[in-house]
Amino acid sequence: MVSRILAAACACALAFGTAHAADASTGKPHYGAWGFDQAGGDTSVKPGNDFFRYANGTWLDHTPIPADKPAVSLRLAMTDLTEQRLHDLMEAAAQGKAGDATLQSKVGMFYHSFMDQTHLDALGAKPIAPQLDAVKQAATRDAQAALMGRTNTDFDGSLFNISIDVDLKDINQYAVYVSQAGLGMPDRDYYLKPEFAKQKAAYQAYVTRLLTLAGWPQPDAAAKDVVAFETAIAQASISKVEQRDPVAMYNPMSVSDLQKLAPGFAWSDFFKAAQLGKQAHVVVMEKTAFPKLTALYAKTPVTTIQAWQATRIADNAAYYLSDPFQQAYFEMHNKTLAGQQQIEARWKRGVHAVSGGDCEVGERLYCFGNLGWAVGQLYTDTYFPAASKVKIEQLVGNLKAAYHVRIEKLDWMGPETRKEALKKLDTYTIKVGYPDHPRDYTDVAIQGDDLAGNVLRAAQADWSFYVNRLDKPVDRSDWSMTPQTNDAYNGTLRDIVFPAAILQPPIFDPNADPAINYGAIGGFIGHELTHGFDDEGRKIDASGALRDWWTPADAKAFEERAKKLGAQYDAFEPLPGVHINGNLSMGENIADLGGLTLALDAYHASLHGKPAPVIDGLTGDQRVFLGWAQAWRGKLTDDAIRRQVTSDPHSPRAFRVNGPVRNIDAWYQAFDVQSGDKLYLDPKDRVRIW
Repeated sequence: MVSRILAAACACALAFGTAHAADASTGKPHYGAWGFDQAGGDTSVKPGNDFFRYANGTWLDHTPIPADKPAVSLRLAMTDLTEQRLHDLMEAAAQGKAGDATLQSKVGMFYHSFMDQTHLDALGAKPIAPQLDAVKQAATRDAQAALMGRTNTDFDGSLFNISIDVDLKDINQYAVYVSQAGLGMPDRDYYLKPEFAKQKAAYQAYVTRLLTLAGWPQPDAAAKDVVAFETAIAQASISKVEQRDPVAMYNPMSVSDLQKLAPGFAWSDFFKAAQLGKQAHVVVMEKTAFPKLTALYAKTPVTTIQAWQATRIADNAAYYLSDPFQQAYFEMHNKTLAGQQQIEARWKRGVHAVSGGDCEVGERLYCFGNLGWAVGQLYTDTYFPAASKVKIEQLVGNLKAAYHVRIEKLDWMGPETRKEALKKLDTYTIKVGYPDHPRDYTDVAIQGDDLAGNVLRAAQADWSFYVNRLDKPVDRSDWSMTPQTNDAYNGTLRDIVFPAAILQPPIFDPNADPAINYGAIGGFIGHELTHGFDDEGRKIDASGALRDWWTPADAKAFEERAKKLGAQYDAFEPLPGVHINGNLSMGENIADLGGLTLALDAYHASLHGKPAPVIDGLTGDQRVFLGWAQAWRGKLTDDAIRRQVTSDPHSPRAFRVNGPVRNIDAWYQAFDVQSGDKLYLDPKDRVRIW
């Protein structure tokens, strides 16, 4: 993740799967005899026709997607194992003494407050009654704007998100970023494109259901107004592809200039409610959308805004309310939008609620009002082996060395840009496992019978953490992803971060053949390093500032190669008539190609001139590619795929394998891929960037 402000830049995956416990103490690899599950492949498929199926086909054919998941995979199985461990920790913590001020007690009481479904069902909509009453009493647009300012500390929604992160033009200080928001579905396309008409109709029915449960007057008519309002918001908003340009998304200005840019919205009341009343300057992100959004706001009837805000409150709080709210939320967000057929077990939802998850700008569920950092401390104290930290740091060093060599040899880059690229590469620091400084939860009051209150008090504590450091020096030891998150990221602080939970098979197995680990975790490390030089990351310099450090000729050469790669992904068709958006997924595709290329180079370097061993008739290069392919073994429902290609910058799994390998010469040699094979590209058509 480049930052909370820029688009995500991570090796992300949906958190679903079937758990398998790995035991490093056995000395045996978790998968197969040497780290790869050969039985899961399908050797009847030519590698050159579909390498993803060649490596994973039998497993794909015989592994159903569970009814309570929109996906299943080996990578995501790691999350189930982590969830089970967290469940054990929380169950034990819940048995502790109520009212104890320890982290364990607070985690346990939060978990208990979620698990007491009888109590929550008896409460119904009462936990959000204060918020709904406030909406009804806010009879003007200015009063409604003030409510929107509470979006980081309450269940209220907003036309605009507020976040605090490193200033991209002055990396020694923090800045307040303001971005477009206001939609209840994943992307503007769900409102505007005819292929999502079914989902839009279901969403209107969902809004009606929420408003009915909340006791809102005339819910049917109000729901029509809400969906019409959100459709207009979608029309005024810019696309996710446009959001990927960090230069266009960085527009610093005073609050008074923001008022001039986007009149018709009570900005001063908005920032005051956000506890930023003294903030004089902000960074506006989707600058062209702001005047359109405030003009829409200024002409929308207050009654419509009230109904919309009531919908947002009910939607944001539904996960923490009675069963009818939770079921409604599941039917819309999980079943209709992702194809999940059955709601997860309550204990798993409880783990999510307390632990949090991987959060991007605009996402609320799991990212809002949790004790994620406290849970992270408990998790790493129990489950993170110190030896893994050492091995990952060594692997990172090898990948950085391989990247250094590649940059020095790039035939399309001139010496001036090359010097800056090497300088930037050398500035990256590696963070493994967990943060050096734990988050302080001393003042966060948690009660065993007040779930909604726990969520809001945790949210207030989290927001206060960011607000209170606005005028302080940037904390370069900071993390933006909890240790129990099954992911990794490349951050604003020029840091590559690997949380404890991702360091499990099939991503990292201390007992596996080194080639498998280089293909899996090595590919992930290379992926994160490459994010610093993808189409977004390349616009950040060695200091971490947003600056153009490229010569015009080198920038043109990069853009031509990136465009060529984008065209390849545009042609991929995960479902009939559904194509990958090569521009939306550009950064991740570049990072996948760079990551796998670097992993192979680093593996070669690790041999120190000696030939790679042949295992079960497979060469070292073959095993590196198979390690990468196994790391992405998995599948999604059709609805989840549609959602992913519309709103997610990551390509579906099969194309995170087939897309990169067809551009790497060594893959052709390793698997004897010939002209006429479906994935074959003529050498002149293969994309080589990093």
